[in-house]
Amino acid sequence: MNHSADQPADAPDGACPPWVLREYAVLADGERGALVDPEGRIVWLCAPRWHSDAVFSALIGGAGHFTVEPVDRWHVWGGSYEEGSLIRVNRWVTPDSVIECRDALAMPARPDRLVLLRRMRVERGEARLRLDLDPRPGFGSGRMKDPRLEDGEWTAEGEGLRLRLAGAGDAVWRPESGLRGEFRLRRGEEHDLVLELAEGRGGGEALDADALWRATEQAWRRAVPDCSQLAAPRDAGHAYAVLRGLTSTSGGMVAAATTSLPERANSGRNYDYRYAWVRDQCYAGLAVAAHGPHELLDEAVRFVAERLLEDGERLRPAYTVDGRPVEYERSLRLSGYPGGSDLIGNDAAAQFQLDTFGEALQLFAAAAAHDRLTPEAERAAAVAVDAVERNWLRPDAGLWEVEDRWWTHSRLSVVCGLRRVAKALPSTTGRRCDELAEAVFRETRRRCLGADGRWHRAEDDDGPEAALLVPLARGCLPGEDPGGAATRAYIESRLAEDGYLYRFEHGDVPLGDAEGAFLLCGFVMALAAHRLGDRVGAFRWFERTRAACGPAGLFAEEYDVRQRQLRGNLPQAFVHALLLECAVRLGEVSALP
Repeated sequence: MNHSADQPADAPDGACPPWVLREYAVLADGERGALVDPEGRIVWLCAPRWHSDAVFSALIGGAGHFTVEPVDRWHVWGGSYEEGSLIRVNRWVTPDSVIECRDALAMPARPDRLVLLRRMRVERGEARLRLDLDPRPGFGSGRMKDPRLEDGEWTAEGEGLRLRLAGAGDAVWRPESGLRGEFRLRRGEEHDLVLELAEGRGGGEALDADALWRATEQAWRRAVPDCSQLAAPRDAGHAYAVLRGLTSTSGGMVAAATTSLPERANSGRNYDYRYAWVRDQCYAGLAVAAHGPHELLDEAVRFVAERLLEDGERLRPAYTVDGRPVEYERSLRLSGYPGGSDLIGNDAAAQFQLDTFGEALQLFAAAAAHDRLTPEAERAAAVAVDAVERNWLRPDAGLWEVEDRWWTHSRLSVVCGLRRVAKALPSTTGRRCDELAEAVFRETRRRCLGADGRWHRAEDDDGPEAALLVPLARGCLPGEDPGGAATRAYIESRLAEDGYLYRFEHGDVPLGDAEGAFLLCGFVMALAAHRLGDRVGAFRWFERTRAACGPAGLFAEEYDVRQRQLRGNLPQAFVHALLLECAVRLGEVSALP
């Protein structure tokens, strides 16, 4: 249930004041994600799936949270992820104690049921901890009803969800504020809380904390491959864990776990990213393929192939993780995160974006190189080629989802995809792809390559465009083609500032005033520099860009260089994907004599 147009929004949840975005950590199990602030408050969680209504929505000004925190307010906080996982350990130091709270969404996950694990432990001294659980389904508009305590477990129901909580038998449930209680722990003592939220009458399995923790630890050990030979191995493994956490059992990977976190304060640029963008999924699959034939590659191929076989040339840019259309944007009438809004749904999901077909073809070719191209994906590749043949002359919304124009990046991405498929599948579509690629490239060169030897942003726009680095990094242009080097140099001269890269110019507005640095672009610049043989430049761009994260090692879409703050939804999947790909490619460079 959501707020109706005439229903006033409640005041923001006063128990959970907002933090700057860099301070949040994320828990995820592939089917949904939770944001945790440094004080141990879970302030965002949609249930049962990514695109479902939030049960905890304090992050965007709604009601609902799940808090475990020290009673002693005189404390400092910290935390870290257990390596190769999204198991988060929050840590608080008080004058008399050191306390840890280990958090995770239990894995393996089910789409209809989530289990949230919280294990409190005192490392030194003695501590009192506060529990505050206020589940508010429907983005804060509803409440759980009929709370009952039986055999040490709380149960309640509301808005099609059934709640169970183990480990809080002494707490008290108040209608106006939910469940509240305290725990006193001595050094070495542990206490578990296990929260289950399931659809309808689902769930019912034993809430055995030890068994759930063991299964979750094992699932993460299986999910993240060895990254020790890559550049920045710890960050690469963490990026892989983020991608795994954002990818559903259906194969769909959400762009981010959140909605409406502002790219620029009070600018209206707030979007819902709890959906699977086909392009982003391809970026992730290509990054994984660069590392090896791992499970996330298979899942990306499966999801993208299913969408192409179902929708053909009417392929949408984005879907729900189970392959359904994305709803149009609408407001919840909440106050929103400061500087942001409360939108859900995304109008860009109805656009035509030509480059998506090119990225899909590149993904299928990468899978074929690992002998992981399924018969369904091979048929989907033929569908994508047909779609390109019929539509490549059409204006499209492009990578940045703006107005329809004849964007250079879209055509070069298609050329790259066609050429790669021609090599990967020579017996079936090779000659046809080669001929089509040559036709697209020839016309794009005629329209979009300037007399100065560099590629222009669009047929009618000769400005700098960081998106052009993507096909350059993917090898669309021959290594000896001077247009690539000239284009990279021009982009760097016009769109770089303090070691970070912006997307494009906004008229006469200075780069940092118009928007944040775009972290995807910084990593792609590193790949482009690597492709052009600039080893020092590649590492410089990689190291500078990977510094633009918060303490939890998570990247948003944009970075405010002056304020050193994250901007936009969190964590942004395609940024982590490009970090992983850079770590693979630059690891190869570092191994050279």
